[in-house]
Amino acid sequence: MYYHVLAIGDVVGENGLRHLQRHLRPLQKLKGIQFTVVNGENISGVGLTPQQAWDLHNAGADVVTLGNHAFHRPQITQMLDDVPWLLRPANFTGRAPGRGYTVWDGGDVQIAVMNLIGRCGLDFNADNPFTIADRLLRGERPTFTLVDFHAEATSEKLAMGYYLDGRVSAMWGTHTHVPTADEKVLEKGTGYLTDLGMTGPIRSVLGIRPEQSIETFLGGLPGRYQVAPDPCCMQGAVFTLETKNGLCVSVERVDIR
Repeated sequence: MYYHVLAIGDVVGENGLRHLQRHLRPLQKLKGIQFTVVNGENISGVGLTPQQAWDLHNAGADVVTLGNHAFHRPQITQMLDDVPWLLRPANFTGRAPGRGYTVWDGGDVQIAVMNLIGRCGLDFNADNPFTIADRLLRGERPTFTLVDFHAEATSEKLAMGYYLDGRVSAMWGTHTHVPTADEKVLEKGTGYLTDLGMTGPIRSVLGIRPEQSIETFLGGLPGRYQVAPDPCCMQGAVFTLETKNGLCVSVERVDIR
């Protein structure tokens, strides 16, 4: 029996959120999706508010993951402690609020979701994501285990994919907002994609107005970054998993415009 999981890349801005609200449920219906993970850490530019987190959940996200901007909207802090479907990276310091691992009970299946952050260019006093993954994978194994690795370096994401191959159902990267074309099932059965891409403005630099990013690289003063206007895309991937062994049989990228 096969189980279809959808992973959606970083949602950027309120317009990215609106695009997801319009298109997520139709995509879920079209692809027969049974579980959805959305990275939501850029809806407020940096971070997200409790209302934005609930908007994602109500739009069809079963689990919402975060990354290096997890705590940039302080009002989210209490929600991170209270809501099991909202995750921040598990390898943040133990003093940080919230959790980086959750198990969703669907009756016939149990799905674990793990959120990690990389350390190559994103060292937020984070513990080693490889050893934290080892610790979280000890003990009773659910039907499926999914990993959102929020990391800058493609090398770190690839290394993590091979390290976890056969031990998790699927692993994908987030953070760089540009989809990669290396979707695959690794040799021991883990579905993999280096980066999902983003859900946000198409004519942009990672979601931001291009002229502001250009001014930064010219050495000027771009001012406070502003999310670029519509139109938007919604990027991610569908992982088809097999219930009898918890591993992946196929990966398909999606890009909804």
